[in-house]
Amino acid sequence: MRALVYHGPGQSSWDTVPDPAIEEATDAVVRVDATTVCGSDLRILRGDLPEVKPGTVLGHEAVGEVLEVGRDVHHVRPGDQVIVSAVSACGRCQECRDTTFGQCRGGGGLLLGHLVNGTQAELVRVPYADHSTHRRPRNVPLADAVLLAELLPTAYEVGVRNGHVSPGDTVLVVGAGPVGLASVIIARLYSPSRLMVTDLSTARLEAAIRVGADTAELPGKMIADLSEGPGADVVIEASGEPDGFVLGTRAVRVGGHVANVGVHGKPVTLHLESLWHKNVTISTGQVDTSSTRWLLELLRYEDLPVSGLVTHTFPLERMEDAYEAFADGTATGALKVVLHRD
Repeated sequence: MRALVYHGPGQSSWDTVPDPAIEEATDAVVRVDATTVCGSDLRILRGDLPEVKPGTVLGHEAVGEVLEVGRDVHHVRPGDQVIVSAVSACGRCQECRDTTFGQCRGGGGLLLGHLVNGTQAELVRVPYADHSTHRRPRNVPLADAVLLAELLPTAYEVGVRNGHVSPGDTVLVVGAGPVGLASVIIARLYSPSRLMVTDLSTARLEAAIRVGADTAELPGKMIADLSEGPGADVVIEASGEPDGFVLGTRAVRVGGHVANVGVHGKPVTLHLESLWHKNVTISTGQVDTSSTRWLLELLRYEDLPVSGLVTHTFPLERMEDAYEAFADGTATGALKVVLHRD
């Protein structure tokens, strides 16, 4: 098969590699019909995750058809169309029983494209298939379904849910990339009184308005008005930038919540001298994908308008072009890029 293989920091190529096979009784082999690229893939390519070894097939999000299953797989079978979760869950350990699948201690967690070969390929071996795949209803398009592998659960679980977004809240989303925009879409379900977005890209601010933000502005007056006034009830930090986190802590109200979603690859300053007296709750987290089934039902009944998040599509063999478009999203206008099997 063909796959995108990591060769060390800054190096990858679309190579011919051996087809995956069942290695454990809980495995499935899935033909990849759609996959995508996310920010953590870029971090791996930069060399930020040294545990990813050269020779690893990248990617951790996919939708496709089950071709083969191990003898201990009971909930999916060959021919099923499935969403492959970014998080592998053994289903047996205490963490999995608590639905914190991202913290799985039974051999799961963030495996695909990280510790085992991933989804940016024609075929993928899926560990713990019973607990790490979800059947795709036929009325949910591939491009929408692949957003359920990681993006939408991340925005909901780590952003909206951890931030305790409630009816009537003023919500500020810092960063209008794919996760920030997905947070806007899902937060809208909770009827906030005002949904605000800040970003450095005017194109992405325009995208924020299209997906449902009430206000989308460059940092500056918006943050100053919030910090000098009552502040935001909830801040969802989705930029992954140190300045974005600091802006968020300036803008939150007394007793408010800061939900950090952004993946920070460098040190971030926590200004406790300004926060200690404000009764602020700061949450961090890793996606568990425990919400995938609920989000899938919303997509199935067209209650979650996410199609606008996909801006670019490519055939699988143009994987490197997709990476380039996604990595330079502020210039190319790329939000989510989706790659399809021909």
